[in-house]
Amino acid sequence: MTTDAPRTFRLIVTGGGTGGHTYPALTAIRTLQARLASSGGTLDVLWIGTPDGLEARVAPAEGIPFTTVATGKIRRSNNPLKMASPANIKDMARVPLGVAQARKVVADFRPDVVLATGGYVAVPAGIAARMCKRPLVLHEQTVRLGLANRKLAGSATRIAVSSESTLPLLPEAVRSAAVVTGNPVRPEVLTGHPDKAVAALGLHGFDRRLPTLYVTGGAQGSQQINDVVRGALPWLLERANVVHQCGPANHDALRRHAAGLPAAFADRYHLTPFVGQELPDVLALADVVVSRSGAGTLAELTALGKPAVFIPLASSAGNEQAHNARHLAEAGAAVALLGEVTVDQLREAVDPLLMEPARRDAMAAAARAHGRPDAAERLVDVILSASRSASGARD
Repeated sequence: MTTDAPRTFRLIVTGGGTGGHTYPALTAIRTLQARLASSGGTLDVLWIGTPDGLEARVAPAEGIPFTTVATGKIRRSNNPLKMASPANIKDMARVPLGVAQARKVVADFRPDVVLATGGYVAVPAGIAARMCKRPLVLHEQTVRLGLANRKLAGSATRIAVSSESTLPLLPEAVRSAAVVTGNPVRPEVLTGHPDKAVAALGLHGFDRRLPTLYVTGGAQGSQQINDVVRGALPWLLERANVVHQCGPANHDALRRHAAGLPAAFADRYHLTPFVGQELPDVLALADVVVSRSGAGTLAELTALGKPAVFIPLASSAGNEQAHNARHLAEAGAAVALLGEVTVDQLREAVDPLLMEPARRDAMAAAARAHGRPDAAERLVDVILSASRSASGARD
């Protein structure tokens, strides 16, 4: 790994809106700080985000200086007429103001590198990096470039992508700037312990001779996943212990439903609205996962080598979750259930993974082959390389 870098490295990070864009940026910041500290250096960082995105909470909570610029959100549609909606036109009119604001921030801060992780706020900051002649590193979490990164690709010094499969999908003119790093995973996710999950969540009724299934629809829960799991619940509990993270809005209804389970099943079913700091331990306990297929989830599960049944969010931007799930399913590293998913389809997908340890182990190995637990270190290498290349060009 490369360690030489300026004693004080100045980094602007831009991106956010969702955890998929925010947490890779945060992990890259933490990793770069540690890398610099190991060689006696320090990091001076500024995050450009939106006032109402996740990054507006995460950055200050981590002690990272944070500022905002005007942004324009594009509401995508397959219908070109709908793309020209009044809301889109109004938001697009905000982009020049955002670029002007971002240009002042970049000119005043004088970063060694601007790192953009996606989301519409990345566009004005990325354009400002080009205008101020500062190196721009893009990071793409999904198989296909997101809209913001597509707009900025031609201006990027380096394009860090999460999958080899992304390379042939890039415009030919920018492929030479691309490098496969993987998607940074929070290091704490990789250090969980099953027994800690049992103690923290009180899972003492679990039968450890059976596999454990972890069901999650993300922080808010997923009505679609909750419904099919509810329909399959007695069948699942005959075969496995189940930790079910259902989201706050669904908790009461599912709790009432679970009250009718036989006692032996009820002891092996843990329903919770949210999994917080216990997540690494829950993932360590899980033998199989049923979840959405956002980029962050894929990065974590492949880094851990977890067999998964993905039920993609159909309304995700650019249908990216379906592309993510299909990509791993084609490699035998997951099962993808697309469209309207029935209870029977879930049973058919989960049954061999619960009942056949050899099948489970084979999928775990295939998932692990796609994982990049060192993705954050690789991305830091790219950031430092982009800075050195720019310094050499200026010398």
